[in-house]
Amino acid sequence: MRLSRYIDGESLAALLKLSVFLIITGGCTFILMLILGNGSFADRNEYKAVFEDVTGVAKGDDVRIAGVAVGSVSKVEIVDRNKALVTFGVDADTPLTQNTNVTIKFRNLVGQRYFALTQGAEGATSLLKPGSTIPEDRTQEALDLNVLLDGFKPVFQALSPGDLNKFAFEIVQTLQGESGNVENLLARTSSLTNTLADRDQLIGDVITNLSTVLQTIGDRDDELTDTIGTLQQFVTGLKTDRNAILDSIDSISELSDETSDLLVKGRPALTEDIKQLNAFAGGLSKKQNLKLISDSIQVFPKKLEKFGNAASSGSEFNFYLCSLTGTIDLSTLGVDAPLALEIPQEALGGARCEP
Repeated sequence: MRLSRYIDGESLAALLKLSVFLIITGGCTFILMLILGNGSFADRNEYKAVFEDVTGVAKGDDVRIAGVAVGSVSKVEIVDRNKALVTFGVDADTPLTQNTNVTIKFRNLVGQRYFALTQGAEGATSLLKPGSTIPEDRTQEALDLNVLLDGFKPVFQALSPGDLNKFAFEIVQTLQGESGNVENLLARTSSLTNTLADRDQLIGDVITNLSTVLQTIGDRDDELTDTIGTLQQFVTGLKTDRNAILDSIDSISELSDETSDLLVKGRPALTEDIKQLNAFAGGLSKKQNLKLISDSIQVFPKKLEKFGNAASSGSEFNFYLCSLTGTIDLSTLGVDAPLALEIPQEALGGARCEP
């Protein structure tokens, strides 16, 4: 009754509201701390793992299996002066086996890591007892992303902020669990650089020769300019005469068509002529015919000489013109029809031409 004298109804209501606010705020803060610290109300089994390098690993980092958080890192310490011993907890309902492998992977670009637990392809499949230590041969460190990103610095300088973020994210996605491929890539890159180093003298000679060639071209600048100018004039001339060139091509095409038609039409007769010529040549090429022709050619001048002497010594030979026909072309005089010319037999040889 005495307390109620000093506390009125409004003050009591405000006190109740403040108490409810503090309780709700405290509960939310506690839950947020558990989430940020990877805390859990479930029972957890504690395990240890030995690493050669745990750069970036901190207390509270996730422990995941197939991407699902099943625990967190509770302690990181140094052992054997150059090794790291990481203690982590895993939910009691998630048992581990003797061939469990532990890999440190990147969680984000800020540099946070997480532990990925995977089942080995070979080895014992019996359960791993809580408190056991996973040896170094079944652990794997994360690739030093800072060194890699420093190597891409010239590329980053040429990219926009949006493209830079996308590129960096793709690098992280690619490198997650791909250390083997990265090592192969680096090995091949090293082989390439060594090969280039071995060819240093050859590359130097090529660059020197290329410099000489460029210097020669530079010394011939005026000639090169004149050549380009002449070529430009030639191209301009071709452009100006393109219609005449096209018309000539059309005429050549028409000539080809006409020649083709002529050959098609004359092919049978030409084939027959060639066939007969072949037979005639075959007959002439016979041995006895060649001898006969040779003898006739040798005797022919002598007979021709005797024939000429006999014809010139008297009237042993008489020649008469018995007929004469022809046509005269008067087209140059404007006359289309040709003029027929025919002299009758009576006006020429007369009775001598009668049979």
